[in-house]
Amino acid sequence: MEVSKLSEKRTPYYLYDLELLEKTLQCIQLEAGKHANFHVHYAIKANANPLILNVVRKYGFGIDCVSGGEIERCLSAGFNGSQIVFAGVAKSDEEIKLGLKNNIFSFNVESMEELTVIDEIAEQLGVKANVCLRINPDIDAHTHANITTGRAENKFGLSKIETVDLIAKTMGLKHVTFRGLHFHIGSQILEMGDFKSLCNEINELQDKIESAGYHLEIINVGGGLGIDYVNPNTNPIPDFHAYFSTFADNLKVRDGQEVHFELGRSIVGQCGTLITKALYVKKGSVKQFVMVDAGMTDLIRPALYDAYHKIENLSVMQNVRLSDQPIGVADTDVYDVVGPICESSDIFVKNYEMPITSRGDILAIRSAGAYGEAMACTYNCRTLPKSYTLADMS
Repeated sequence: MEVSKLSEKRTPYYLYDLELLEKTLQCIQLEAGKHANFHVHYAIKANANPLILNVVRKYGFGIDCVSGGEIERCLSAGFNGSQIVFAGVAKSDEEIKLGLKNNIFSFNVESMEELTVIDEIAEQLGVKANVCLRINPDIDAHTHANITTGRAENKFGLSKIETVDLIAKTMGLKHVTFRGLHFHIGSQILEMGDFKSLCNEINELQDKIESAGYHLEIINVGGGLGIDYVNPNTNPIPDFHAYFSTFADNLKVRDGQEVHFELGRSIVGQCGTLITKALYVKKGSVKQFVMVDAGMTDLIRPALYDAYHKIENLSVMQNVRLSDQPIGVADTDVYDVVGPICESSDIFVKNYEMPITSRGDILAIRSAGAYGEAMACTYNCRTLPKSYTLADMS
């Protein structure tokens, strides 16, 4: 693709490779499909762009929502309420009513007080709510502290020690139907050993639950599978075979039991790129800065999580500058790539070696399909980035 095509659109903007998204979904469908009792939900919090949802819907995946707004977005995109799992650590009364009125598949309940409220609202509406209890397994997923969710000190889930008592209390409510347990230990997990630890914890819990006389219809293991931010071109699709095989080999699934997954980043992470333009190259007394027109308002992950994203100078990669002055791709320099936001944390990467960059060059910030556009904001009264597909650039 010619850089001139990319520069015709006002930067910054998100560019989506829907062909890669389809290949990723096909891979998931193939690997999960090897196990008749495996069911996949797309975690919409990763990316709620209608372009993405329209593709996901075609593959028959369910949806994992964490807000009423996400439920409404999914319904607008053509998903049925019966496909929706509703998580979220603090559901409002209005959000619970929305879920009940649309007969969602299940509420993943985060506290006993929440469960009581769901029961009361279900009684008011004259319906029964399907619920799974979210259990905190106290597992260290060896990921960034801001995206771990399965430790005892995290705000998510109910105590695993009280699981049997919690099930008994749930079964005693008249307007909820207990369906099973939900777990989620964190995000950007690359070591299958962490998922194996989760399986072992679930196996131990399920033995205790069965000895107390209860049966679990559903085990929801959450998501968390990571992507390769360093080598997006080499590894555009995560190792879903290893992921699903880990659960198939280590989770002791009972007859008729369903295993549900909530994958987000691993589905959409690599199909999205943030396209930005170099505004200035500033030589300071200590460092050089490439100042681009994208900022932390467009992609907050580096500022929020110290996250790494590969950055490519597309103008140089194609040996063509917007000023029509060629430059050899072997000529590099070291830069901090920074944005225009009035915050010192508005930095995409520090001490980054890249081709010599000049004003007007088009840069691609890779692996931005997950938690990029979805977390964009209008701080500094900035405009939200638009989105396009590769087909729009032809």
